[in-house]
Amino acid sequence: MAARELWSPEAIDTDVPSVARMYDFFLGGSDNYESDRAACAQLLEQVPSTMTLAVNNRHFLRRVVRVLAQEYGIRQFIDHGSGLPTQDNVHQVAQAVDPEAAVVYVDNDPIVLAHGRALLDENERTTVIQADMRDTDGIFSHEETRRLIDFDQPVAALFVSVLHCIPDEDDPAALVRDVARRLVPGSFLVVCQLVSDRPEIRKFVTDFMAEATGGHWGRVREEHELAGFLEGVDGLSILDPGLVEVSTWRADNDLAPVQQTDEWVEWGGVARLG
Repeated sequence: MAARELWSPEAIDTDVPSVARMYDFFLGGSDNYESDRAACAQLLEQVPSTMTLAVNNRHFLRRVVRVLAQEYGIRQFIDHGSGLPTQDNVHQVAQAVDPEAAVVYVDNDPIVLAHGRALLDENERTTVIQADMRDTDGIFSHEETRRLIDFDQPVAALFVSVLHCIPDEDDPAALVRDVARRLVPGSFLVVCQLVSDRPEIRKFVTDFMAEATGGHWGRVREEHELAGFLEGVDGLSILDPGLVEVSTWRADNDLAPVQQTDEWVEWGGVARLG
C-alpha cells in the first residue's frame, strides 16, 4: 500500500464521537475513545438492538464481497465510508478468492487512514485514501485509485451502512447515480442504510447522532427511500433476493443470525449495471 495523505494525531478530535469509531465499538474493536463509547451507551439505551444490527451488517458485507468475487468474477472494489479495519475486511475476503483482487478504502476520518496504513502496509493490492465519499471526482481521480482500479473493467462500488451519514441536502441518490454512470456494464452497486418504520426511532436516532457527531450525520430513512436511490440508473437489475433486511440477504445457512427486533434495521441489497 502506498497512501500518501499526511495526517497527524492533532487532526483527530477525541472529544467528538465518530461514526467510524462508534461502529468499531459495536463490532468489539478497541480503536475508539471515551466519547465514542459514551455515545454508544446512550444509543443502546434507546435502541438496544444496535450492536446486533452492526454485527449483522458486517456479516452482510462479507457475504456480498464473497458472492461478487466467487460468482461474478469481480476483482475490483471501492469501499465508500469503509470505517476502521476489523476482521474479514473487504480485501481479505476478496483476496481469499483471488490474491490479485484490488481494494480501495475511502473514509474521511483521519484515524481510519492511520490504522489502515498500519494494517495494509505490506499489501500492494489494497490502499486507504482519506476523502469524503461525496467527492466522487476526487476519489476516482486519486493516484492510488488510478494505480489499483482499471475503470475499463467491472468494479463493485460499496455503500454499506453509510448513506444514512449523508444529509438530504447533499442528495445521496445523486451520489449513487453519479458513481454508477462512471462504471462500465457488469459493475455492481452495493447499498444499505439504516431504516425504520417507526417515526419516533427515526427522529431520535437522527437527532441524537447529528448532535453527538457535530453534524456528521444524515438521516434514518424508510425502505422506499433507499429503493429510490437506485431509480434513474439505466440498465440496473437488482440481484435476488432484492432489497431486504441485510441479515436475510443470501444467508450462509438457516442457522445464520437474523435481526430479531424491528426498532430499526439495515436495509439494502446488490444491483448490477447492465
